[in-house]
Amino acid sequence: MNVLVAVAIAPFGVGDELSEEVAQVVGVIRASGLRTRTTAMFTEIEGEWDEVMACVREATFVLARKGIRTEVVLKADVRPGYANTIDGKLERLERALAEGKGHEG
Repeated sequence: MNVLVAVAIAPFGVGDELSEEVAQVVGVIRASGLRTRTTAMFTEIEGEWDEVMACVREATFVLARKGIRTEVVLKADVRPGYANTIDGKLERLERALAEGKGHEG
């Protein structure tokens, strides 16, 4: 079953600048071959449930295997019968905004 997750995987207690550790995590996610999109706060991953969860596991353990305490925040959208939700959700939002449905004034 297709799932879209938003995940933030980050080291905990290793300092103020985390970009190098986060780059390791995002590198694992991108190498998975799944559809992904990274923003300032989360990386979205879309695919079959087992494949996405295996990707999240591997991305989490890339830091944990180094002895780094790792925090994971995950939000999942499981919507049976739908695919390409990583783009479809944004397309529907932009269409609604263009039609003026985002302003109640």
